[in-house]
Amino acid sequence: MIESLAAAVRAAPDDLTLRLHLAGLLVDAGRGPDAIAHVATVLAADPESAQARELMGRAMGPAPVADSPAPETHAPDEAAAPTTAEPATFDWHAAESDLGEPVGPMFVDGSTEDPGPAPYDVEAAGIRLADVGGLTEVKKRLEASFLAPLRNPELRALYGKSLRGGLLLYGPPGCGKTFLAKAVAGELGASFLHVSLADVLDMYIGQSERNVKELFEVARSSAPCVLFLDELDAIGGKRSLNRSSGARTTVNQLLTELDGVGSDNEGVFVLAATNHPWDVDPALRRPGRLDRTLLVLPPDREAREAILRTHLRDRPVERIDTRRLAKATDGFSGADLAHLCESASENALMESVGSGQVRMIGMADFDQALAEIRPSIGPWMETARNVALYANASGEYDDLAKWLRKKR
Repeated sequence: MIESLAAAVRAAPDDLTLRLHLAGLLVDAGRGPDAIAHVATVLAADPESAQARELMGRAMGPAPVADSPAPETHAPDEAAAPTTAEPATFDWHAAESDLGEPVGPMFVDGSTEDPGPAPYDVEAAGIRLADVGGLTEVKKRLEASFLAPLRNPELRALYGKSLRGGLLLYGPPGCGKTFLAKAVAGELGASFLHVSLADVLDMYIGQSERNVKELFEVARSSAPCVLFLDELDAIGGKRSLNRSSGARTTVNQLLTELDGVGSDNEGVFVLAATNHPWDVDPALRRPGRLDRTLLVLPPDREAREAILRTHLRDRPVERIDTRRLAKATDGFSGADLAHLCESASENALMESVGSGQVRMIGMADFDQALAEIRPSIGPWMETARNVALYANASGEYDDLAKWLRKKR
């Protein structure tokens, strides 16, 4: 009978009634260890089964003695007295207390849990404007339009200079706008919060606006803080060109936070950067918001030489004429100069690998790299020239037009 039931259980493993019947026969036959596995399977599927609990207690109890004496016979009219005691029931409460603290489930569904605010990192700037090579005119404009009023509160009060509004840095890509923003934070002794498109944009309706609100709340709680909006044209593009209602409402929330509606932006200095200021929503650039604009141009000759020295400082170089290189790289952005140093280093590395002898980086490596690398800001200059010529009726791009005339 046991073997037949075992075969039936193997054929129908989900039949709990059949499995309990087999476990009962195994216990009665003194095969408690074999019965435990079947009872455990039933309890895993139905922890409240009283029959399974009772069988588990019997299976874990002492096995019956095989050679027990035959029971005494009684007369038909005589009550039959039980000859053996009932096996003790397994104490589940005692077993649970022995286990100590309950073990948590292996898997949980956290979909209903509130994930809390997004983790935005506020960092120390660690650099000053003195660490920025060259860009003398840019530093002067920064000092006059942004830093001097902040450093001199008495003079600011005397002249009625307001701290409302922010600063928009624009210019070709790779010219150090982010580095300048960090240097401004260092000059102010403020923390630095870098905001990119990935920190704001979200696939769910309303979450992008909530992200903007949380970013400003983090900046306010970390004041004094420089809140740097990178690639502003992607975060705050013209609403008239946005077909997505989510993009338009995100710009609306950004405008609300810049105005400090419902919150005080005291100690929060807003800086933004973009390569295409003509694609930024005009409302973001009205007085009281990002009302000061600073053109960050490709590095001049002095700045190019400083950038080259910085990138070559930790490399094995020999007799490098940085002055000649700075003269030969007119129109290169900071990113282009970093790429030039990488290419020259790669030339020396590959030759060292081929010859088996390590050598220094020399001017020949830079000459070879210069023959292959061209400035990367050409496409931007074409777009900027069209804007300066045909979309500058308000005069907001006069600095850009003046620089482009010099570059002809």
